[in-house]
Amino acid sequence: MAGAALGREDLHREGQLQEDQADAQAEAATKAAEAERKEQEAEVETERAEVQAERHQVELEAAEIEAEERAERQRAEEEREAAKRAQADKAAAERERVAGEKRAQAKREQAAAEKGAAKQEATKLKREAARAEEAAAAIDPKEEK
Repeated sequence: MAGAALGREDLHREGQLQEDQADAQAEAATKAAEAERKEQEAEVETERAEVQAERHQVELEAAEIEAEERAERQRAEEEREAAKRAQADKAAAERERVAGEKRAQAKREQAAAEKGAAKQEATKLKREAARAEEAAAAIDPKEEK
């Protein structure tokens, strides 16, 4: 602004370059923070899926114990049916756990990819800012520090 007010184009350009560089750095920092947040969310989702799978496993074990006690008091046919139900529940819980882990892994991979992209973008923006500074220095070498 001082360069524009004084009619000095070189100061105006330098100020604009500094402003552009600050904007690029702020944008890079924002993207990196967003990627980090998504990665943390993926980790939380993974932990949540693991806790849920463990809880479900404990519930299945409790149900299995109860079914065994009931099966001991009932006829042989009821005992076989209870075992089949427990087995089916256990298989469903395992499928659910595996699916939850796959979703969590996909989120982790997505967050890592986004983080990598944000880092690449940040590096690109930094290179562009450096090139802009070099171009400004080439236009007006007196302004070099």
